[in-house]
Amino acid sequence: MAVRHRLIRTSPRDVWAVLADGTRYAEWVVGTSSSEPVRGQWPQLGSAIGFEVRFGPLCLTNETVVRRCVPGEALELEALAGPLGTARIAIEVRPWGDHCLVIVDEHPLRGAGGLVHNVGVEALIQIRHRAMLARLAKICEREAAEEERRRPLGQVVSPVSGTGDARA
Repeated sequence: MAVRHRLIRTSPRDVWAVLADGTRYAEWVVGTSSSEPVRGQWPQLGSAIGFEVRFGPLCLTNETVVRRCVPGEALELEALAGPLGTARIAIEVRPWGDHCLVIVDEHPLRGAGGLVHNVGVEALIQIRHRAMLARLAKICEREAAEEERRRPLGQVVSPVSGTGDARA
C-alpha cells in the first residue's frame, strides 16, 4: 500500500477547491495527459472523470469514479485502467496549523495490477505520488499567492470555521 503525504502551504479549503474541480484532474495527476468529467457532478458519489494516458503513439482512455466523498476532507476514487485492472486512491485533506496536510493512499483492487504488485511497483507508485503531490502543492500555493496579491490592501480575511484556515 503506497501512502505518501505532503504539507501544502495553503488552507484545506484551497486544496479542496482544486480536488473538487473535475476539469483540473490532468493538471495534478501524474501520467494523465487530458481529462474531462463524463458522468455526474464531480466529486459527488458515482461521478466520473474520463482520462487519457499517452505512451508515445499509444493512447489509453479510461475513467476514475468517485467511491466516497466527504466534502473538504476526503475523496476516494477508483481508477479504471482497462486490462491493468483498478486501483483505489484515497486522498485525505487535513488542517495543519495555517496549512494543509494531504495524504494519498493507493493500492490495486482488481486485475493485473494486483497480480504484479510488489516492492518495485510500490516504489514506482511512491515516485508518482511525490510528483503528483508536488504538482498539487504548486497549483494550490500559486493560486493562494495570486489571490493574496489581488486582495485589496488592508482588507482583513477572517478564517472560515472548520477549515483550519487561521490566516487573518
